[in-house]
Amino acid sequence: MDFETLFTGRRSVRAWEERPVQAELKERLLKAALRAPTAGNLMLYSILEIDDPERKSRLAETCDHQPFIAKAPLVFVFLADYARMMAYYEAWEVPSLLEKRGEAMLKPREADLLLACCDALISAQSLAVAAESQGLGSCYIGDVMENWEIHRDLLGLPRYTFPIAMLCLGWPTARQKARAQPSRLDVSLVVHMDGYRMPDREELRALYGEDRASAAIPV
Repeated sequence: MDFETLFTGRRSVRAWEERPVQAELKERLLKAALRAPTAGNLMLYSILEIDDPERKSRLAETCDHQPFIAKAPLVFVFLADYARMMAYYEAWEVPSLLEKRGEAMLKPREADLLLACCDALISAQSLAVAAESQGLGSCYIGDVMENWEIHRDLLGLPRYTFPIAMLCLGWPTARQKARAQPSRLDVSLVVHMDGYRMPDREELRALYGEDRASAAIPV
């Protein structure tokens, strides 16, 4: 697939053909996800493949009532995961060794959570690009983190994990392929040279239009 099609031609896909993604292709996508850049090669993330129809239907409801989630051939939830690192320390008896020295075991901090979130999102995007290169369509679902308490119970998530993103994938329908792309902000508003530049008042007013500004004002 050429550069323009792969990157600038991408659009979110919310309707798929009724055909599965082959197991071999799924494995290739996961290999791409696992080769994503990661801080210190720690891979502070986990990927949950959601195949159970009941769980997919539940996620379709808890993630802002979006029925297409339940129909997606592939659904992956990407977790920021520091639980595995804490279990690693336990396996090497680090807490007990620290206790003998009179020192407390440090708990994960906000910075650790952010680092794990970055790892998880980079992996998710690597998988999304790999899928696009093979003709698949994808859609990110950010709502998976808004109701994280519900999803923690639904997916059996341990402490020190957080569902940062969900990715739905499949073969896009002809209508989805032909659907117009949404516009993006101009490069001058996003890419800054050597330091941050706040847009001026007129640029700010034109960012998203009056409708979105009005929606932010309580009735």
